[in-house]
Amino acid sequence: MNVIGKVTVLPRLPKALARLEELAYNLYWSWTPKAQALYQTLDPANWERFQHNPVQTLLETPSARLESLAADPDYLGNYHAVLADFDAYMNKGAWGKGEVWAATNAAELPPVAYFSMEYGFHESLPIYSGGLGVLAGDHCKSASDLGLPFTAVGMLFHQGYFRQLFNKDGWQEEAYDELNLTTLPIRPALTKSGEVAKVSVRVAGRDVVMQVWSLRIGRIQVLLLDANVPENSEDDRKMTARLYGGNQELRIQQYVLLGVGGIRALRALDVPASVYHMNEGHAALMGLERMREYVAQGLDFRTALEATASSTLFTTHTPVAAGNDAFAYEMMDRYIGDWPAQLATSRSELYDLAEHAQNWDGHLVPTFSMTVFALRMSRMANGVSELHGEVSRGMWNFLYEGADEEEVPIGHVTNGAHNLTFLAQQFRDLYSTVLPGNWIERLEDKQMWDDINTIPDAQLSATQHELKEEMIAFVRVRLQEQLRRTGAPAAEVAAAGETLSADALTIGFARRFATYKRATLLFRDRERLSKIVNNPERPVQFIFAGKAHPADNPGKAFIQEIYKLSRDPEFAGKIIIVENYDMNVARHLVQGVDIWLNNPRRPLEASGTSGMKASFNGAPNFSILDGWWREGYDTTNGWPIGEEREYTDLNIQDDADSFSMYETLENTIVPLYYGKDAQGQNHGWLKTVRRAIITVNPEFAMQRQVIDYVQQFYLPLAQRAAKVDANNFEKARTLGSWKSWVRQQWQHVQIHATAQLPATVQPGEEVKVSAQVTPAGIQESELHVEAVLKHGEDTLHVPMKATGGGNYEVSIPLTDSGLYSVGVRAMPYSADLSNPIELGLIKWA
Repeated sequence: MNVIGKVTVLPRLPKALARLEELAYNLYWSWTPKAQALYQTLDPANWERFQHNPVQTLLETPSARLESLAADPDYLGNYHAVLADFDAYMNKGAWGKGEVWAATNAAELPPVAYFSMEYGFHESLPIYSGGLGVLAGDHCKSASDLGLPFTAVGMLFHQGYFRQLFNKDGWQEEAYDELNLTTLPIRPALTKSGEVAKVSVRVAGRDVVMQVWSLRIGRIQVLLLDANVPENSEDDRKMTARLYGGNQELRIQQYVLLGVGGIRALRALDVPASVYHMNEGHAALMGLERMREYVAQGLDFRTALEATASSTLFTTHTPVAAGNDAFAYEMMDRYIGDWPAQLATSRSELYDLAEHAQNWDGHLVPTFSMTVFALRMSRMANGVSELHGEVSRGMWNFLYEGADEEEVPIGHVTNGAHNLTFLAQQFRDLYSTVLPGNWIERLEDKQMWDDINTIPDAQLSATQHELKEEMIAFVRVRLQEQLRRTGAPAAEVAAAGETLSADALTIGFARRFATYKRATLLFRDRERLSKIVNNPERPVQFIFAGKAHPADNPGKAFIQEIYKLSRDPEFAGKIIIVENYDMNVARHLVQGVDIWLNNPRRPLEASGTSGMKASFNGAPNFSILDGWWREGYDTTNGWPIGEEREYTDLNIQDDADSFSMYETLENTIVPLYYGKDAQGQNHGWLKTVRRAIITVNPEFAMQRQVIDYVQQFYLPLAQRAAKVDANNFEKARTLGSWKSWVRQQWQHVQIHATAQLPATVQPGEEVKVSAQVTPAGIQESELHVEAVLKHGEDTLHVPMKATGGGNYEVSIPLTDSGLYSVGVRAMPYSADLSNPIELGLIKWA
């Protein structure tokens, strides 16, 4: 039939169970297994069929079943306990009152608007592709846990990412399922007047309308933008069809919708925001709309830029140059060509904020880089691990010509993961026997976790074994479904129901199948691998899962290689690959494996979080010293692969890392795992398990990560923005005007320097450095002139004193022996700059 509309008829809930609907529409249940159990009990088969979606399960439950449960004292007891916990959670106070506020002299936490293209909250809402989305979802969950004033903005992709299928040859195929919005835990966002919120964004000369949906994540709200509405053409409705599913044109369209439309959604709903956080460069175009708002208020372009950037944080996740989106100017003209006029500026002045000259087809051409634009539209930026911060400073050093890498204003906050989303209920119960009653609210408290040492070995081992059996049962079912679909013989399907052993050392590897993650590194020496996995006394088995981007054929080839190996008689039952990796598969694996394997090509793993989730559940990591594991490994809580270094020859790097992997696995890990005493307990292994739990849970809790963002970025940015905006944007006006003038004058600034450097000196002696600056009209108070001494790996910056007439001098003691290099440089200076090299103007003598 021709459908003219849809309506959701909610079941008439018995009065005793009236709040099941309220709870279903708040994803608090997504990290609360006991809440999920309320809906699973309604109909276990539907619960599985509907991907653990409480709303859809509730919709399909007959009234008679609901009435029966309303009279069941056991079910009612569980229902009341869950709702009591839910109410306590929703009404608890905000984190840190007292200590944080006092330490920062802030009256209250600033409201934060967080923008991300994807969010991984739960498998029933597939608007995520991998780690970036799950990280964003976890960030929202911990913002709720901590009671932050926090609103997230994203897109409602009505075909999600994709459902992964393996054909009979092991090649990945993609299926796109249309989401039925009436069965999702979302509701239309309503304006104060009670109308459904809609916003309009001009895209390539036409207006595209988006409805705004509201998703509740505990105590915070996520706004999701949806272009699939009747007001739009069929083509425009497809703009929010698929996540990362199109060409460059679609990517820009989606970036305009997210950035510009997201800001307009906040305004339509009167959602306050003092700090704007861009999670990756996808949301960079939010800066256009925020500047337009300021220009509409009467500010000039440069003032609007300062006001916008002063309250903006940019988090970069991509340590690979090719992963940072950049577009030809001609393409950008089609989508933001009318924005210079709206911003009262020129095309060149706007595009200069994003310019990144790149070699395209043998020609150096200016491109519009989303990452460069995001960096210049923010006053704070960070990578997602310590090493990634270092890599990012190196990548974007060219924006600050004349600065050393370590000076580039990109810091880091190492990623975390939301403990409760990935921590098995069995481990929650076990931890509760030894940790304080409020341990869930103190996840980042390192000292508290030492009490895990008091859990008896037998209990810890039994809990792990139970979860391992659950995981194996899950994997067997998935394998059988996969084999039936591809027409495998009945005997092969039956055999899959017996694969894997709960007594064998089981290692998990699951992530996005980008080639730099080297999913096939394990198979570099198949003969040696065969000896390891097929040892009858000490068998080892591996479980793989992961998706390749639909356009990534090399990544798909990795999947196919593992699939074919899993069907080779030599490795059958010892190498397993599970299709359709999602949050459901991830939870089962991180809760059930003995060890988590990760072997990216260092230093290309920005952070990674899957290994954290495994260690929350007691699985030690066996990983390259890259991303978070470079910080997390402490010699007692897992094992490294390879050395802490980079290689120029990738083959040599792969050889070295694979050799290290085999050696450690064969000679350290396997003997430790199988080294049991007469009572069948393995105290050595469990010591490592405990260390993984104790060290990873607090240090890599999302709670710790969000607290870091509050203290290092949200609060300082809010304070900076308040100063810049005060007195009708007085500082923004002054700073924008001053920067423009300094840039014009800077080409005329000249600096010459001399240093009295004898051939040799004794430690403690001084050298005198002098400089002569022609300031081109720039005031002495607006220049910072300094001597720079390099001594080995150390760099010392010593301000020089103005002595009049453009002359500067300083005497510097040389405290240690060794070779010193001396230089002198000048930079524009204002106390209102966010960092000393904000302008990127440095002139060396």
